[in-house]
Amino acid sequence: MQIQYCLLLLLFFACNRPQPTADASRLPDEVDYNFHIRPILSDKCFTCHGPDANKREAGLRLDIGDSAFKALQETPGAFAFVRGKPHLSEVYKRITTEDTSLRMPPVNSNLQLTEREIRLIEKWIKQGAQYKPHWAFVPPKAVKPPGDEDDKWPRNEIDRFILEAMDNAGLRPNEEADREHLLKRAALDITGLPPTLEMMDRFLADTRPDAYERMVDTLLAMPQYGEKMAVHWMDVARYADSHGYQDDGYRSMWPWRDWVIHAFNTNMPYNRFVTWQLAGDLLPGATREQLLASGFNRNHKITEEGGVIDEEYRVEYVSDRTNTFGKAFLGVTIECAKCHDHKYDPFSQEEYYKLYAFFNNIKEVGLESVIGGPETYAKKPFMEISNEEVKDVLNFINKPDTNRLIVSVMGDQDTVRTTYILERGVYDAHGREVTAGTPRSILSFSNRQDRLGLAEWLFSPKNPLTARVFVNRMWQEVFGKGIVKTSGDFGMQGELPSHPELLDWLAVDFMRHGWDIKRLMKQMVTSATYRQSAVASKKKLAADPDNTWLSCAPRQRLTAELARDLVLSSSGLLVKKIGGPSVKPYQPKGLWELATSGRGELARYVQDHGESLYRRGLYTFIKRTVPPPSHLIFDGSNRDQCEVKRTSTNTPLQALVMLNDPQVLEASRVLAATLLKEKTDPVETAFRRIVCRKPNEKELALLKSYYSEQQQYFRSKPADAAKLLSQGEYPLPEKADKPAIAALMQVVTTIYNLEETLSKT
Repeated sequence: MQIQYCLLLLLFFACNRPQPTADASRLPDEVDYNFHIRPILSDKCFTCHGPDANKREAGLRLDIGDSAFKALQETPGAFAFVRGKPHLSEVYKRITTEDTSLRMPPVNSNLQLTEREIRLIEKWIKQGAQYKPHWAFVPPKAVKPPGDEDDKWPRNEIDRFILEAMDNAGLRPNEEADREHLLKRAALDITGLPPTLEMMDRFLADTRPDAYERMVDTLLAMPQYGEKMAVHWMDVARYADSHGYQDDGYRSMWPWRDWVIHAFNTNMPYNRFVTWQLAGDLLPGATREQLLASGFNRNHKITEEGGVIDEEYRVEYVSDRTNTFGKAFLGVTIECAKCHDHKYDPFSQEEYYKLYAFFNNIKEVGLESVIGGPETYAKKPFMEISNEEVKDVLNFINKPDTNRLIVSVMGDQDTVRTTYILERGVYDAHGREVTAGTPRSILSFSNRQDRLGLAEWLFSPKNPLTARVFVNRMWQEVFGKGIVKTSGDFGMQGELPSHPELLDWLAVDFMRHGWDIKRLMKQMVTSATYRQSAVASKKKLAADPDNTWLSCAPRQRLTAELARDLVLSSSGLLVKKIGGPSVKPYQPKGLWELATSGRGELARYVQDHGESLYRRGLYTFIKRTVPPPSHLIFDGSNRDQCEVKRTSTNTPLQALVMLNDPQVLEASRVLAATLLKEKTDPVETAFRRIVCRKPNEKELALLKSYYSEQQQYFRSKPADAAKLLSQGEYPLPEKADKPAIAALMQVVTTIYNLEETLSKT
């Protein structure tokens, strides 16, 4: 085992490749309030002169233009800002004075403006000190992509924006990645699976100039594309297979998940995809598919515990739908206005409950039924799906049996339920009555006052957020982080976009081309920006350690589901069946029993067998109170609430999973047995199947030496070989050479644990 550990370290450093922000001491030609001044004021001034009235000093508020230009209360005749005249502006005088008793920020605050920040404020004042609405609340406008048409590096418009930002930062793009790395990267981003040996060989042999574009088209047409896209959408929709809270009973929402996969594979336009989920039940002559799509709104947690107050939990469900709408589609923290006016963004508490009113009319209760039995698989309102519908109308649903199948969907009351502002957010503290509406700072509302009207408002060409938020999240999925890093917060406290013109160009282009998701994905993965090598020079690492300017391809660790999928796919164990009920693969014993009330169908974890053990990570059963441990260890969402971005951590537990999880060990054993039957070099083929490239001479020699050592060991210790090969339920071949399989299994496990294996480079 010590040899294996050393081997892992050696290969880690042999395969590991690093990543590159830029020095920008030169002042911009035009100083912009949103992108240059507000971040300074927010960091250094708003604590005492911002939106919090309880902490505001001297009656001065600098986050609102009208206030900033008023005469100062404590200094008669003085003004914080005087347009065009920094030396008459009290703010400028205070930030440049040598008198520490007058200097701002105060010395005891431990805050200090840099020389560049002072120069920016000075230039902004000289240019007129213009306050602007928050950039994200202004509708995007497509500007002409910068650069010379004769530039050779750009492959599409994306690259022109990226190249200009690189040039401004003193950086140059990397060379294009070699074909093996490029294919692995594209296959993982588009299908979530590594390329097969056949795909690798075909792509390497294709000498046509458009070979890569052809391969991208092939990947986009595969049914696995819909599965990969659905992984992110399950986080957004807070999908789970149980209700949540302590009793945490079973929930049959998986047919809705089948619909999501189907929608992505048929390239349903984003505006229709979301409209059906928000208000499919309200569409004229709503079809069964449209009704099923509306299940998006019912994925929230639901209690089944006796003794709870019915109205309290019904209000909680409505709040969840409201908060999800804000984060998922608008990219704003609207939930902050549930109890009081938003502290930073221009959303009042009244506007929160106007938005809440759209989701407050559903025929539901806070507590329904008791634990156990098919009637609790879905909560009213629900739709029952018959076998005939599965054969004809809803043929994308993978229904494996004849059991009753019911799914929670949307359905409004015949009369409108009155909505009140809830004082401090308390369910029974009714304040003023309000009607359905939206935040005025985003876009005024003049549509029909139901969820269908809300969907129309969401996809209005004048809505500044919808397209921006989605293209940013797709950029995040492809490049590792969004153009707006805080992809769930486009508000005042969120990060500024690294490439604002590119974000707006993508948003407008996406709308102009019919909200076409596959087209958007193809634009990104065929760009020269995407095709770059991930190798970063020392210069780039020093100048741009976070790779903000994308002068090399980003390195990203695979998500929890994709790490599992890579292991199963490369070993040949993966069952590629699309859709169907969630499955329960291997997991440590006793977890469920310790964490819940001990009642109901999900009191104990009953592991599945056969092909259910080898389904994609998308289909792993998610119990909210006890999510799959390997899923959580690799930063998967527990689906308690809408999540648009996962964290990425490093912990020894991740190595523990990859070295000891029965699924990994079983996959290693099965692949080893398969390779020993083939007429190829088993070590080289294993490396290609897992890492998706040919090993170099040093790597191959090291692995073969290890293989030889392990063969000697297991031939002298046959009992150890037999014990190692007992992992997993997949049968061993008859008359197997157990020492040889065990030895190659150790090699395969080592390859699975390489940093490069678990990374998209």
